[in-house]
Amino acid sequence: MRAAERRKSIVNKLLSSDRAISGSELSREFGVSRQIIVQDITVLKGTGYDILSTHNGYVMQRSPLKERVFKLYHTTEQTRDELSTIVELGGTVVDVFVWHKVYGKVVAPLNIFSQLHVEQFITGVRTGKSTELMNITGGYHYHTVRGESEEVLDRIEHALKIKNYIAPII
Repeated sequence: MRAAERRKSIVNKLLSSDRAISGSELSREFGVSRQIIVQDITVLKGTGYDILSTHNGYVMQRSPLKERVFKLYHTTEQTRDELSTIVELGGTVVDVFVWHKVYGKVVAPLNIFSQLHVEQFITGVRTGKSTELMNITGGYHYHTVRGESEEVLDRIEHALKIKNYIAPII
């Protein structure tokens, strides 16, 4: 794993965690020394991430990343293209959620930010391990998407509209 991809993974892990994450835990997960993690955190802080170092580990105070929720509709066969479109334009698919008439909001974290993650997700749902959450609502679903700027999110939204994946909000 390259340094830039590792740092993006660290950001996603900190953003999705409800607890402090130790440098030792991060170094084990990413297969690097604790010193490399300290350097990564320093670089991330230098680029605008508000990461607090506590005695229990690292906590993301506030992220400079922007988020937007997209209501989407497509077939199962189009899932790879939808996710690939988002990550190729610089987005992270934070989660997927649906509004079920009985259960209410059903949400699952994804944190897909690379083509490798897209392929791992597709393999997981295609090998029978599970089915896509959108299938319980006839293809309608929402993704929270994170990007470096509003412009990145605008480009993602535009591309999804061109592919007719954006569902009308009723």
